[in-house]
Amino acid sequence: MQHVERHHTHRLGWLRAAVLGANDGIISTASLVVGVAAASATPHNVLLTGVAGLVAGAMSMATGEYVSVSSQADSEQADLAREQEELRSDPIAEQQELADIYVARGLAPALALQVAQQLMAHDALGTHAREELGIFEAIAANPIQAALASAASFMVGAALPLAVILLAPTVGLAWTVSVTALLFLAALGALAAYVGGSGMLRAAARVTFWGALAMGLTAAVGHFFSVAP
Repeated sequence: MQHVERHHTHRLGWLRAAVLGANDGIISTASLVVGVAAASATPHNVLLTGVAGLVAGAMSMATGEYVSVSSQADSEQADLAREQEELRSDPIAEQQELADIYVARGLAPALALQVAQQLMAHDALGTHAREELGIFEAIAANPIQAALASAASFMVGAALPLAVILLAPTVGLAWTVSVTALLFLAALGALAAYVGGSGMLRAAARVTFWGALAMGLTAAVGHFFSVAP
C-alpha cells in the first residue's frame, strides 16, 4: 500500500494573501461604515462609504501585496544568481559547505560529503537553494498570485458588511454591522485555520478580538465627530 502524506505548506503562498485580504476586507469596510454610521450619516452615505472602501481597499491590497512580494522575489533571485556564480567559480567549496550543513544536522562527515556530491550532481542550484538559502518551490514568492488572491479575497470580505447594510434596517445599523462582522471574522479565522491545518478556536478568537478593537475605535471616532445637528 502506497504511503500518502498530506501537508499544508504548499498552500502558504496563496493562503496567507487570501486570509489577509478577506480579514482586511471585513475589518476595514465594517469599521468604515460603523464609524460613519456612528457619526449620524445617512444610510446612503454609509453605503457609499462602504463601496468606496471596497474599491480602494482591493486596489491597495493588490498593490501592496505585489510590491512587497516582488521585493521578496527580487531578493530570492539575487541570492540564486549569486549562488549560481559561486557554484560555477568554486564548486568544491560549495560542496563542502553543503556537506557541513548535513554534518550539523547529524550525518557523519563521510556520509554528509557523499550526500552532498550526489545531490549536487542531480541539481546543484536547487539543492543549495533549499539547504543553504531556505528557498523552497512550494513557498517561493509569487507576486501576481499574491496580488490576485489578496484583492479578490478583500472584495469578498468587504462585500459581506455591504450586504448587511443593504438588507438590515437602518435603525441600529452600526450595531448590526458590528455584530455580523464579528461573526464573519470568527468564521474566516476558523476556516483559514482548518485549511492551514491549525487550531480553529484560537484563530477565530484572535481575529475576532482585533476586529472588535478596530470597529470599537472607529465607532468612537465617528461618535466624537458626529455630523448630527
